[in-house]
Amino acid sequence: MATATPWAYRVEPLGKHDRAVFSCGVDALDRYFRLQVGQDSRKRVTSCFVLIANDESVAGYYTLSATSIALVDLPPELAKRLPRYPEVPATLMGRLAVDHRRRGQGLGEFMLLDAFARTLRNEIASYALVVDAKDEHAQAFYERYGFARLPSARRRLFLPISEIAALLK
Repeated sequence: MATATPWAYRVEPLGKHDRAVFSCGVDALDRYFRLQVGQDSRKRVTSCFVLIANDESVAGYYTLSATSIALVDLPPELAKRLPRYPEVPATLMGRLAVDHRRRGQGLGEFMLLDAFARTLRNEIASYALVVDAKDEHAQAFYERYGFARLPSARRRLFLPISEIAALLK
């Protein structure tokens, strides 16, 4: 597998990037990026970060927003160490997509690690990073990084921020 060199790409907040030619091959992700993410970002419903190649094309994107996890959905060994609030704060990475022309270069991992770093730097408390895997392939990708399934949703997974901090040491 060819891997991307870190200096060949940069991640930045969504701006006036050309979104029309981006295609990851998943219609829902492509349509969202082309038609909806700009409005969601302006309304502060989500923050979108784009992976930009040296030729200024969009190689991928991901979104982050606030969410929560019901305490009863966490494994008992984790829940017992938390305050007895009905929910704990979390950060949601609602979407992660790589342009199909750039697959196999490690760009999904590159953006996931960028999301880890942004989540750790956030000044607002967050117990975990939550992801919604679109299919079994995406779920397997996240599970390789230690994400565990939340029983409340079929493909909703989480990774405690403490584990992210340990991964990035």
